[in-house]
Amino acid sequence: MSDTQQEEQQQVPAGRHDDPQARQLQKAPEDRGGEAVAGAAGPDDDAPVDERTAAAPKPREFPRPADCSLNLGVIGNCAFSALVDARARVVWCCLPRFDGDPVFNALLHPGEGGAAWGFEIEDFAEARQWYEPNTAVLRTQLFDSAGQGIEITDFAPRFYSRARYFRPLMLVRRVRPIAGAPRMRVALDPRFQWGATEPVEVTRGSNHIRYVGPDVTLRLNTDASISHILARQPFVVSREYNFMFGVDETLLDGIADTARRFEQETIAYWRVWSKRLAIPFEYQDAVIRAAITLKMSLYEDTGAIVAAMTTSIPEAPDSQRNWDYRYCWLRDAFFVVRALNSLSEVGTMEDYLRWLGNVVIGSHGEHIQPLYGIGLERELPESFVETLPGYRGMGPVRVGNQAQEHFQHDVYGNIVLGAAQAFHDHRLLQRAGEAEFPHLEAVGERAIAVYGTPDAGMWELRTRARVHTSSALMSWAACDRLAKIARALDKTARAEAASSGKPAENRINFAERAAYWHGHASRMREEILAKSWSEERQAFAESFGGRELDASILLMAEVGLIDARDPRFVSTVDAMEKSLCDGPYMRRYEAADDFGKPETAFNICTFWRIDALAKIGRKAEARQIFETMLAARNPLGLLSEDTHPVTGEMWGNFPQTYSMVGIINAAMRLSAPWDSAI
Repeated sequence: MSDTQQEEQQQVPAGRHDDPQARQLQKAPEDRGGEAVAGAAGPDDDAPVDERTAAAPKPREFPRPADCSLNLGVIGNCAFSALVDARARVVWCCLPRFDGDPVFNALLHPGEGGAAWGFEIEDFAEARQWYEPNTAVLRTQLFDSAGQGIEITDFAPRFYSRARYFRPLMLVRRVRPIAGAPRMRVALDPRFQWGATEPVEVTRGSNHIRYVGPDVTLRLNTDASISHILARQPFVVSREYNFMFGVDETLLDGIADTARRFEQETIAYWRVWSKRLAIPFEYQDAVIRAAITLKMSLYEDTGAIVAAMTTSIPEAPDSQRNWDYRYCWLRDAFFVVRALNSLSEVGTMEDYLRWLGNVVIGSHGEHIQPLYGIGLERELPESFVETLPGYRGMGPVRVGNQAQEHFQHDVYGNIVLGAAQAFHDHRLLQRAGEAEFPHLEAVGERAIAVYGTPDAGMWELRTRARVHTSSALMSWAACDRLAKIARALDKTARAEAASSGKPAENRINFAERAAYWHGHASRMREEILAKSWSEERQAFAESFGGRELDASILLMAEVGLIDARDPRFVSTVDAMEKSLCDGPYMRRYEAADDFGKPETAFNICTFWRIDALAKIGRKAEARQIFETMLAARNPLGLLSEDTHPVTGEMWGNFPQTYSMVGIINAAMRLSAPWDSAI
């Protein structure tokens, strides 16, 4: 191709905090309506600019971006992701991975100074947006007041090539005219170091622009005019234009051909992936969108699954409940794997078990954190970013998460639950067996050791430790599943011995281990049911001997500790509806926490309520609440962490894997069977 790193580069002065003239050359002053600065593209870029002759007529109008909202689409390829707003602005994108530096940060820096990438159509009037069906390819149409329009296709390439999944750190954007001869300008403003640093310099070639940062260089390959892009000069969209942005790497083939091929192959990949899902008869589109979103939350390089792709979206307005969710919580990851397994998607589980195995073996039978970095980082020190004002100006913006220091004892049960299927699923080419069992038993021994001792609990309360029922529940689950795994391994060993005619040569007596784990599970179950029951509330309480209610108790039936039809569980559901619910929505707990009483409903809790209602025979009510939650999604079918019960607005980090898991679980439980219609 003509655009290579070897070609002679022309330097374009970049914006620097201490160089107003450099800033002026990178981004035209507003009083010129975004028109080109003279000499913005050419051999004499460093020549003085005569502002009397440089000013050009203003375009009719380029409206200011709308206020921040979570009406966003997500694109990604299991290496990184980007969030795109309803006008096709990339407002959030971290590189080189989910927990990296946001080179586009406008989601947390609305207004002037935020870093975004948009295609601004002159005299904008209307926008339409949708996903290409059954893919992670996003399309947006922008129209002006005369009906002229463009279509923007956004995606991160992902497909199988050369015996591996190709997932470059590249954001591809393709723009084509669909009506008339609209004019647009390209507003591309990457930043570094959490918005503190503009590019140190910008260099250009015939078909590329390089944005040099302190630690990384980013590159835009494009067949659009380099001069127009650098000057933010409006131009007529008379043909298709291609933009490929990412790390500083050259393309092997032409820009247009590469972008076209990447789009075709990425669409094909996602459609084949979606076709293999065992979806329910009802709610199919909602389930497919949720599944694709969960898949994009996988960091395939290590197998980690992020809880969300953002940091510091407040759980409620001005609440300061702003946390960094761009890490892997073992609890959340288990629920993701479980939901995808219910759709017969086991590839994500295989990747996650690779990451989980490293966590377990690396712990050497000692304490395991509730979360780790996606590269297995143990230290995630929490700090504040002063350069970003926050979502809608509602700071603080946090990086890192103090929860990695917590003792959350449910983690051991979540590990065993997450790994259990690997011992039973014959679809896996490398099933877990005798070699892996001792490592999982070490986790179970930790579950026994911490059972019945105070911890921060599932909701990560920072200043209060109790013997949380949900933590004890997961210790029971660890022992219960280990007993089942041991029985399965014993059965397999006996069958192999019978078929070979030779005695089993196992180093482990699986029958004895099954009895050992079953004994601990039985003891724990009896204690949990007795010590967590509140006669006063006629419900299972959030802690042993307590009276306060907690939505996580609904998991008792989900993981099998108690039958959902047990009168005590039914009574617990009734009590929670009275104390934790605002209409259809459910909050996590009723007690005040470090920040007071929660204002918003926690979406996964509402989905747990839906599941519980369906299990106890109130399926019609469960359906009604589920329909409410589906209506609470944004127009692209995505959910954040929380929903405001009064306004219905989404709050909290986005897109939240817990919430997308809830959509899948509820749909699978409530859907009519396929044989009811075919």
